[in-house]
Amino acid sequence: MYNIYGDFMNKKLKAVILDGYTENPGDLSWDPIGNLTDLTVYDRTPEELVIERAKEAEILIVNKVKLTEEVISQLPSLKFVGTLATGYNQIDGVALRKRNIPLSNIPSYSTNAVAQMVFAYILESVNRVSEYTASVKNGDWENCKDFCYWNMPLFELDGKTLGIIGFGKIGRRVSEIAKAFGMKILVYTPSGKKDDAPDIEFTDIDTVLKSSDFITVHCPLTDKTAGLINDEFIAKLKDGACVINTARGGVANEKDIANALKTGKLSCYCADVLSTEPPKSDNPLLTAPNCFITPHIAWAAYETRLRLMGILERNVTAFLSGNPINVVN
Repeated sequence: MYNIYGDFMNKKLKAVILDGYTENPGDLSWDPIGNLTDLTVYDRTPEELVIERAKEAEILIVNKVKLTEEVISQLPSLKFVGTLATGYNQIDGVALRKRNIPLSNIPSYSTNAVAQMVFAYILESVNRVSEYTASVKNGDWENCKDFCYWNMPLFELDGKTLGIIGFGKIGRRVSEIAKAFGMKILVYTPSGKKDDAPDIEFTDIDTVLKSSDFITVHCPLTDKTAGLINDEFIAKLKDGACVINTARGGVANEKDIANALKTGKLSCYCADVLSTEPPKSDNPLLTAPNCFITPHIAWAAYETRLRLMGILERNVTAFLSGNPINVVN
């Protein structure tokens, strides 16, 4: 039996994973890929070692390692590229297509996890669990004259308005959770597409901004959305609104957001993504008040990464059978 390249199926293709640590720091197994291929895994690969480590790879799997046209041109054995993520902007898909090399991504694996993170932020902003915990451990409850105290305002989500920018699978899942909290939902889609979703109002972006207590962004980073959250965007918001960004760091102008936090125009900004990752020490959000930042972990739940591994296995299996799936180039 032959695969699409005329080799015997029992001859395993050489596969290389260049930056596997964030997907699998040791709590998962690479065996599903190793059983299909002759596999080498690197936790991390610096730019200067990419070509050396990948030059004999027939199957190349990356997460954030950049595969430019120059790099791709120096990988003569390459037959297939897979990502360990949904995004693939760091890979030159056109250069791969010119050589008839499919590029497959991992779609729809993190929907529940990212939506969950959105509400972790929202609940933190209205219940202040971490700050009250710190206050209690600091002795404030011990020294209180009453059985309880609150030195920061608390709010209910019921009746509040959630604005969603972008209504793909994650945006839709966020809306379903918001309904359970009794929130009103407004949606703006940069594409202009309006899905049939009951109890959800699709409207223009200005209406979403001026009417929402919370804004959550779920659009891809494109020329149109780069720097979307800027002074002009913030000026249209309700005073004291909270903005959540689990999309891409590049959709935010971080200097403008930091200034709005300092003035109180924004009550809080919540971000799982920054413009540069890891961040530079001079990133203005690191010292801005009421700014909640997590290190790009919305996708990192164990179950989410296990699901990612399963899709990767299916991508590799489909390629080896001659019918690649989830091809994005």
